[in-house]
Amino acid sequence: MRNFHRLVATTALGLALTATAAQAETWRYAFEEAIDEVQGVFAQKFKEEVEANSDHTIQLFPYGTLGESADIMEQAQAGILQFVDQSPGFTGSLIPEAQVFFVPYLLPTDTETLASFFENSEAINEMFPELYAEQGLELLTMFPEGEVAITTKEPFASPGELDEVKVRTMTNPLLVESYKAFGATPTPLPWGEVYGALQTNIIQGQENPMFFIESTKMYEVTDHVTMIGHNNFTTAVMANKEFFDGLSEDEQQVIRNAIDVAFDHIIDYQEGLHEASIEKIKEAKPSMTFTTLSEEERAPFKEAAQEVEDAFIEMTGESGQKILDQMKEDLEEAQEATSS
Repeated sequence: MRNFHRLVATTALGLALTATAAQAETWRYAFEEAIDEVQGVFAQKFKEEVEANSDHTIQLFPYGTLGESADIMEQAQAGILQFVDQSPGFTGSLIPEAQVFFVPYLLPTDTETLASFFENSEAINEMFPELYAEQGLELLTMFPEGEVAITTKEPFASPGELDEVKVRTMTNPLLVESYKAFGATPTPLPWGEVYGALQTNIIQGQENPMFFIESTKMYEVTDHVTMIGHNNFTTAVMANKEFFDGLSEDEQQVIRNAIDVAFDHIIDYQEGLHEASIEKIKEAKPSMTFTTLSEEERAPFKEAAQEVEDAFIEMTGESGQKILDQMKEDLEEAQEATSS
């Protein structure tokens, strides 16, 4: 009898939540980039799919329209936004284990292996959703945005040459540890302040995928781009959990299907994007130099990466260790799958 009453109460609550969700005909989705950048392209495809397969419309809010990254995350947790796209770099303060994406040299540079990893990883698809749920978020997907390059005012090819170079980082403890290990002086700054800080020499460097360096004109205030192969920028798309749980199974499936289509679309979209962005920068500023460090030159950076991995375990304990171990296993499987 008690189970019957519990079932009735649960059903009533479910119906109430569904009714609330159904009234929200327009769903709000904010992201950290411009509409024509990678996160914006993903969001547009997601919007297109949801609107084609449901009665709902998606209202998109590119970077800056609703504040900085911290603002849109707060709005997503509060239910003001139904969807948010935010890098684990920022989410790391809420979910320390998400900083694993900033362990240098963990992710491969090969795009096919990366796509396979993100699509099939047990760590991403089974372990991380539980951690996001604890913060009131439904993790829908994570996807790569491109190899991270470092732009600086002076060239460098070793950790020693980064001594006293102030490099902007996100407000992410592990990213700060990375740049300390690389010999630089990490300087956390909100993105809106980076261009001006480079212009006035408050900082002398920053890191981002190549498309973002080109579109945000970081080349105007730096002179050298260096690829040390240390990371691929990762981002995560989430829904407010209370909102998502209140949807009907059909509506949840529409969202999941739209996410799958957008994921495939964004992987295809990024093919050749890194190289095309380099060409655009060269055209805009012929004096800009582009350097890819050799394996020999990368060796001291890779050696320093072990310190960062140790720092990650220290910050996150057993939970972080489990996720890191699982990710390494998932990455091995992805490499085997794409090389066979």
